[in-house]
Amino acid sequence: MLDIQFIRENPKVVAEKSKQKGYDVSIPDLLELDEKRRTIQQQVDELREKRNKHAESLRSGKPTEDQIATGKDIKNQLAKLEEKLSNLDSKYLRAIAAVPNVFSDDVPLGGEADSKEIKKFGDPKKHAKDHLDIASQKDWIDFERGAKVAGTKFYFIKGDLALLENALTQYALEFITKRNFTYMGVPHMVNSRIATGTGFAPRTDEQSDEYFIEGEDLSLIATAEMPLTGYHADEIIDEDKLDLLYAALSPCYRKEAGTYGKHTRGLYRVHQFNKLEMYAYCKSEDSKSMHQKLLSIEEEFWQSIGLPYRVVNIASGDLGAPAAKKYDIEYWSPVDSAYRELTSCSNCTDYQTRNLNIRVRRKDGKVEMLHSLNGTVVALARGLVAIIENFQDTEGNVVIPEVLRPYMGGKEKI
Repeated sequence: MLDIQFIRENPKVVAEKSKQKGYDVSIPDLLELDEKRRTIQQQVDELREKRNKHAESLRSGKPTEDQIATGKDIKNQLAKLEEKLSNLDSKYLRAIAAVPNVFSDDVPLGGEADSKEIKKFGDPKKHAKDHLDIASQKDWIDFERGAKVAGTKFYFIKGDLALLENALTQYALEFITKRNFTYMGVPHMVNSRIATGTGFAPRTDEQSDEYFIEGEDLSLIATAEMPLTGYHADEIIDEDKLDLLYAALSPCYRKEAGTYGKHTRGLYRVHQFNKLEMYAYCKSEDSKSMHQKLLSIEEEFWQSIGLPYRVVNIASGDLGAPAAKKYDIEYWSPVDSAYRELTSCSNCTDYQTRNLNIRVRRKDGKVEMLHSLNGTVVALARGLVAIIENFQDTEGNVVIPEVLRPYMGGKEKI
């Protein structure tokens, strides 16, 4: 969530940028709740102090009837005010949690189509066969049996395609651990506090993307970002331990709600896939440079594969609640003659860390909020799509990128 003091001082900015992100929030209503809550809190504090002083006065001897009546009156007033404060707190927390992070001034305004290309890499091919056609022809993929087992958009991958996914995974792990990221295994479920604190709040009820466990306060993770954000919840980290760099490989479970009309063919958009995610905690003054670092790592990875791509500065209306700024890497699809999202990289500033009370203790003893960032090294399903489309030969085989061949037993093509 945002710092309420920042909202008090910049109500017009927060209101306008929330609207430009696509969130319908009322900052005046939030500030009215905040004012009422502070007023009642002051009254509660005064009554508690009065109660304590009254209790102290009773220690000198047997209380009089007037003293007993005064004590009861204070108790009744306090009970009513505390109930009123509790109700206001609940409303206030819901209202402030609905306010998205304020985006950076260099973020383009508008929706998905208004995102700005900032660089390109590689030479785009002009024609290719669809990944699903090749994979089906070679018996590498089975959506029909996936649907029989789990439902639509679930799948089995087999044989050489499964081995290629494993090769991509092993190469990515080696790539990221060489760059001083601590590799972690993470829980595949998180409780509601962590899910909400990470900022996975949909703009509407219809857009909820998580799978929830009925009867329990748990949901399946949509990304390893969720447990990695919760890893340091309610902790204070000494400044000299920063930066903290983590990487986690996990399955990702997504309903893909609200994606009607988007590109959904084959492996591109599915309900379950594996992903290697980077996560960073750093000081506030370092988050912009950290964002560039994560982006450069993503670029280095896909350049080493040899995949044509472009980097896009994502527009305000496509950012989501937690991000102050986000870059997407989009691979060139010779099948569609278009660029399609491959990975993303977000600076969430102190939005997630404030939700989950993750702080840094400075060398001078001052305690303040950390900044958190995340970036995808590789989403395996989309990575396979991109490789099949861009590395196929005229005979319908897929040429293995050179850096992956050692993990494929030296195979040059499949």
